[in-house]
Amino acid sequence: IMGEQSSADVVVIGGGSLGCQTLYHLCKLGMTNVVLLERDRLTAGTTWHTAGLLWQLRPSDTEVELLAHTRNVISSELEEETDLETGWIQNGGLFIASNKQRLDEYKRLMSLGKAYGIESYVLSPAETKDLYPLMNVKDLYGTLYVPKDGTMDPAGTCTTLSRAATARGATVIENCPVTGIQVKVDDLGVKRVKEVETAHGTIQTPCVVNCAGVWATKLGEMAGVNVPLIAMHHAYVVTERIEGIQNMPNVRDHDASVYLRLQGDALSVGGYEHNPIFWNDVSLYTVHIYGLHWMRVFLLSLLVCFPPESFTADHKPLMGEAPEVRGFFLGCGFNSAGMMLGGGCGKELAHWINHGRPEKDMCGYDIRRFHHSLTNNNRWIRERSHESYAKNYSVVFPFDEPLASRNMRTDPFHQVLQEQGCVFQERHGWERPGWFNRGGPAPVLDYDYYGAYDVPKNTDYKYSEILGKEYTFDFPPHHDAIRDECLSCRNAVAVFDMSYFGKFYLTGPDAKKAADWLFTADVNKAPGSTVYTCMLNKRGGVESDLTVSRLEPSPAHHPLTPESNGKRHTLSQHMETDLNTLRSNLCDLCVDSRELLQEVLNSDLSNDAFPFSTHKIVNAAGHKVRAMRLSFVGEMGWELHIPKESCLPVYHAVMAAGAKYGICNAGYRAIDSLSIEKGMDLRPDDTPLEAGLAFTCKMKTSIPFLGRQALEAQKAEGLRRRIVCFTVDEKVPMFGLEAIFRNGVPVGHLRRSEFRFAIDKTIGYGYIRNPDGGVVSPDFVRSREFTLERMGVTYKATAHLKSPFDPENKHVKGIYG
Repeated sequence: IMGEQSSADVVVIGGGSLGCQTLYHLCKLGMTNVVLLERDRLTAGTTWHTAGLLWQLRPSDTEVELLAHTRNVISSELEEETDLETGWIQNGGLFIASNKQRLDEYKRLMSLGKAYGIESYVLSPAETKDLYPLMNVKDLYGTLYVPKDGTMDPAGTCTTLSRAATARGATVIENCPVTGIQVKVDDLGVKRVKEVETAHGTIQTPCVVNCAGVWATKLGEMAGVNVPLIAMHHAYVVTERIEGIQNMPNVRDHDASVYLRLQGDALSVGGYEHNPIFWNDVSLYTVHIYGLHWMRVFLLSLLVCFPPESFTADHKPLMGEAPEVRGFFLGCGFNSAGMMLGGGCGKELAHWINHGRPEKDMCGYDIRRFHHSLTNNNRWIRERSHESYAKNYSVVFPFDEPLASRNMRTDPFHQVLQEQGCVFQERHGWERPGWFNRGGPAPVLDYDYYGAYDVPKNTDYKYSEILGKEYTFDFPPHHDAIRDECLSCRNAVAVFDMSYFGKFYLTGPDAKKAADWLFTADVNKAPGSTVYTCMLNKRGGVESDLTVSRLEPSPAHHPLTPESNGKRHTLSQHMETDLNTLRSNLCDLCVDSRELLQEVLNSDLSNDAFPFSTHKIVNAAGHKVRAMRLSFVGEMGWELHIPKESCLPVYHAVMAAGAKYGICNAGYRAIDSLSIEKGMDLRPDDTPLEAGLAFTCKMKTSIPFLGRQALEAQKAEGLRRRIVCFTVDEKVPMFGLEAIFRNGVPVGHLRRSEFRFAIDKTIGYGYIRNPDGGVVSPDFVRSREFTLERMGVTYKATAHLKSPFDPENKHVKGIYG
């Protein structure tokens, strides 16, 4: 076979769940010259020992959709196509809650499920006993029952997938280990996949898909690609026959950190402990299965298994094209969820390969979410992967933060803000200000592995204690501190460190052509201008929204402007360079805010001299900075882009000048609340028309731009979904994922929600659809009553097509009153 198959359009490596699903979905897209290589037999890797559980509800709308596709493929699509059974058993799923917070989490899942038509029920302990007679329910708080959850058969599923794929023209080769991956460098210096070497021959191919599970890191090394995952032994036990267990639902007891899978007339029981055995510690064969005490079934003799499984730094898979090598795709690191996510992720990965991007918002799975300074760091991979394993069954709270591998990337303001009580958030390795604690510094300490592996556990750990108090679905205890930051911004003056925002320069003789094509707005403005715009994919989805500033060319190197000695256009995209940004939003008391910065900057800040959406290089306390009159929170404000060595002197000058105006530090939690009042929520599966950002698109010009054709088609057809703002008069916390009902019919869910301190109301944004599949017109929104469901309780909501706060955007222009 290998001799005949000397070339292929795609080579998938690994015959487990992801490999077989990806191959099948590539074939469904019409690709036939595709090959799957398996070093042993199909499912011989991490797939053979999977529990095969499929739960339909997860605290993520994207994951709910991915799971729904998997369920559809294995429960109906494959059987209809092949006349073969996959081994799907719809025995239902039962989530155990031992406390109120856990049940609250399940109620959140139930409400989200209603937006997707997923049947689920919150049961009392007595109702749980009726459903599962063998269970002792005396210590249970309640349960969530999902009747159409079920169990997949790994062997049956993968065999059926491979047969369906080969019937469509694919080739599956077992017992064929890969020995090397050759990479070539093209004329532009870009590394690309060239061929796959095996013990039985070589396959020329431009595309390799790494679905090798725990061996994915080794496979990546062959091509010079970092695959940041850790392999660990995942222990589970299998009981002998238990009378009366037949047809009972699968069970997850998150608080006990165990799952129970129906296996004929026996149970497979697994769990996640704080001291998992790393794959390299092969001599340490000890088992730690917690929580079996609650099962009121008699566990007879047990078969104990220690198969390996791969885990990642944030408990999300690694997918997409590797940044190091074009044509090298990842489909690995599934954290024990490869079977249940396999169908949805296989479909998205196939689309990614065939069309250059996935259909859904897969940013949370994209390997590019990790900066190379992290993926090259073994300590970061090990610590974060351990924590993600240890917290696998923890309640997913809105304001949780990792404790592992912190302080990896910090900016010049980090220490001074920490001394003032900053509680930092971690994003992409960066420490960014979350909010400011009135009780003094709360530094993040080195990771203690939760006391495992004889690592001394951190004591008197203030940051961890503060974080623990945030673990609630009610208003967090530090709600008032965030309120004060927000109100200071609205009524006095606040300063935000937003160095976390990326800054890029686009420069060169064809910068104008590139800008015309990349940006939806017309950015051909005079030097000194700044334009808010979007960047789209070819389907019209928003890959990024950003500001683009036209810069004056600089004859000599300057940290605020790239060197230019010819006829070049230079644009600064504010989306990492040597710059840090101190973003001062000087708010509401517009004269005072101007007066404050006027004391620091040597420039006239009046509306005429320094209009909104312009920028210039000025002196700030004797240091050159770029001042931009912009605001992400809807008030009059300036950004100060500052070279690293000048950051602290400028910051101290701003704080000293602002003391008499009541200046305060503020963080991203305040930004989240303030910015939602201006109303935006964007993902790559949203278009500017759906998001209310048509004004950023140069549709009235003839200038072509990426995604324009898709927008024109959508405009002609009419919007089938659109973003809507909702306010709730009752003082109730919402965090996103709440179901939206129009006249009692589910039409979507909140994408994000925050408390709006200025008017003492909850505000949220969500994309709604017409249940009939028709156009969602403004009248569709205005003509009916809306309610939001939070944890099973409905609240009357007011729908707004425009932001209820300053809809004319007067404040950012300095127009008050």
